[in-house]
Amino acid sequence: MTDTPSPTASVASASVPAARGIAVRRWLRALLPALSLVLVVTAIGVLNPRAISYFGFSLMLGLAIPIALATIAQLFVITVNDLDLSIGTFVGFVGCVTATLLRDNPLVGIAVLVAAIGVYAGLGALIHLRNLPSIVVTLGMSFVWQGLAILMLPTPGGKAPDWLLTLMGLKPPFVPFPIIAAIVIAVVVHFGLMRTSYGTILRGAGGNAAAIERAGWSLLRTKVTMFTLAGVFGVLSGMALIGTTTSGDANIGNGYTLLSIAGVILGGGEFVGGRVSPIGAVLGALTLTLAATQLLGFMHIPPDWQVGANGIILIIVLAARALLSRRGDAV
Repeated sequence: MTDTPSPTASVASASVPAARGIAVRRWLRALLPALSLVLVVTAIGVLNPRAISYFGFSLMLGLAIPIALATIAQLFVITVNDLDLSIGTFVGFVGCVTATLLRDNPLVGIAVLVAAIGVYAGLGALIHLRNLPSIVVTLGMSFVWQGLAILMLPTPGGKAPDWLLTLMGLKPPFVPFPIIAAIVIAVVVHFGLMRTSYGTILRGAGGNAAAIERAGWSLLRTKVTMFTLAGVFGVLSGMALIGTTTSGDANIGNGYTLLSIAGVILGGGEFVGGRVSPIGAVLGALTLTLAATQLLGFMHIPPDWQVGANGIILIIVLAARALLSRRGDAV
């Protein structure tokens, strides 16, 4: 007499492949930022094999560090379900301060940069206490930062401090400095935000603010902390940018706002729920840096079309991520 399998056993056996399928799709979704970067680097290597070298990566990723830092600054704001539309002009303002005050009068320059970080912290408090939309507040501040930058440096000029030029011009053996810097940024922020107890609280403020408040944590403090961190990394981005370009310009960081948002989203972040990935954000910044200038340049795409091509790359990656998510939910 043969045994008939019970319904419970049948359901359990059927659920194993389904669970494996969901796990595979989640891994693929998490690996999309890395896969996107690999595809861009591969395409560059096919179009110009000489670019895949120590010198080639040093040249191609020259602007990767400031873009990665600006992307991380945006990530902190997005983590608490807000959006910073002023990060680009803030980077430009910091660049003007770096190329003038920080070089000619370091103490005054440092004081101005610290005050600018304090303004960012105040913005976080204002947005939370008055329940104001962050898009409107930061959009208004973008004009403020732009105006201050123009007042400080009406025409392009100034010069980066010598110590900053030396730092950004480092040439370590074997691995180019931009790659090392990107790894350090990603690891430090990932550990602080994703692997510490306070990082969990900061992310929880975006994912479930009510639960964080019931647990006794101050939402005001978390918001101020995240905006302060955004200000710190915005300052680092502006300084790194001037250390790379060697001189200042009031409009030098205007494009960083959209690039930072695209980098966070390309790296697996979402606008709500405190769902972000520091490592993915840095990979997204590297991908955009290579795609925006090198890949499209090697493909002989006119500069007027390069911004649109960048948008197409972002849409393709987001579409692939959404497709994997839907399939995972359907299984």
